[in-house]
Amino acid sequence: MDQLIQTIAVYALPVLFAITLHEAAHGYVARFFGDPTAQQAGRISLNPLRHIDPVGTIIVPLVLLFVTRFMGGGLLFGWAKPVPVNWSRLRRPKQDMLWVALAGPASNLLQAIAWVLLWRLMLSAGLAQGGGSFWTLMAHAGVQVNLILMALNLLPLPPLDGGRIVFSLLPPRMAWQYGRIEPYGLVILVVLMMMGWLWPLMAPLLKLGEWIVNGFL
Repeated sequence: MDQLIQTIAVYALPVLFAITLHEAAHGYVARFFGDPTAQQAGRISLNPLRHIDPVGTIIVPLVLLFVTRFMGGGLLFGWAKPVPVNWSRLRRPKQDMLWVALAGPASNLLQAIAWVLLWRLMLSAGLAQGGGSFWTLMAHAGVQVNLILMALNLLPLPPLDGGRIVFSLLPPRMAWQYGRIEPYGLVILVVLMMMGWLWPLMAPLLKLGEWIVNGFL
C-alpha cells in the first residue's frame, strides 16, 4: 500500500499538468484561429478542476497504476473533458483543424522536455541525487506520462488528435469518408488495447518523442 501511495504522489502533478495544458492548448490555438468557444466556456485555463473528468482523469489512471504496479500491466493513460471547439467558427475550418489538433500533443512533447530540463536543474541544485529520489521519480513520470499522451493522441483515429490531423490533410471527399469512423473511434481504441495492439502502434511515436527528449539530457 505504501508503494501505491508513493506512486500516486509521484504521478499526480505530472498527470494534472499533462491533461490541463493539453486541453488548454487546444482552446488557445482554436481562439487564435477564430473560434472563441473554449474561452467562452472558461476552458482556456490552467486550473485543473476545469478539465478533470472523474473517470478518465482519476479512476482510469488509478486503476492502471494499480495494475501496472501489482499485476504486471504496462500502459498508463487517461483523458480529460474535451475542450469544446466549433470547427465551423475557425477562419479556415479544414486547414486550421490541423493546428488546433496538433496543439495538444505538441504541449505534451514540450512538457516532457520541460521535465527533463527541470530534472537537470534539480540535479545541479542537489535535489535529485540518486535514481530513486522522489524528484527524480517525478521527473521521470513527467516524461513518461507526456510522451504516452502525445503518442496516444497522435494515433490516426478519430476523434483522437491524430484523426483530426489526418482529416485536415486528406482531400475533401476522402476526409468526409474518413470522418465517418469517428462514432466508433473510442470502441476501436478499446479493442486495440484489449487485443494488445495499442502499444505496438504507439511505439514508433514514443521512440520519436524519446529521441527528441534525449537531445535535452
